Amino acid sequence: MSKIAVVYWSGTGNTEAMANAVLKGAKDKGAEAELFTASDFSADMVEGFDGIAFGCPSMGTEELEDSEFAPMFDSVKDKLNGKKIALFGSYGWGDGEWMRNWENDCKSCGAVLAAQSVICNDAPDNDVTAQCEALGAALI
Repeated sequence: MSKIAVVYWSGTGNTEAMANAVLKGAKDKGAEAELFTASDFSADMVEGFDGIAFGCPSMGTEELEDSEFAPMFDSVKDKLNGKKIALFGSYGWGDGEWMRNWENDCKSCGAVLAAQSVICNDAPDNDVTAQCEALGAALI
């Protein structure tokens, strides 16, 4: 049985809703899956999971949230080489540049992207929720 972590930060609840859909997708596929906020996850936990889904909205000038999520993610990057991961998040403006930059950062760390990242403008609709569930299933 695969063990999956879903790690997220959410300011408005949009990315949290996406995280719950990713978690559901992993569990529905038979994984043992756990949900963590960015402040509850650390680098020493990475090895305990077969796959990790990371979720963060776009902030400021299309960047990761910088007080909790970015420091946590920076601390785990060195442990992602060869690790199966997935990325998701919401945004309110821009064109998704933060996600493209984040994907490139993950690839340069040697992480293996399990599926195409999922982004949505504002709150996730039924289509995005289904995409998030498929993202969770892809980590298995």
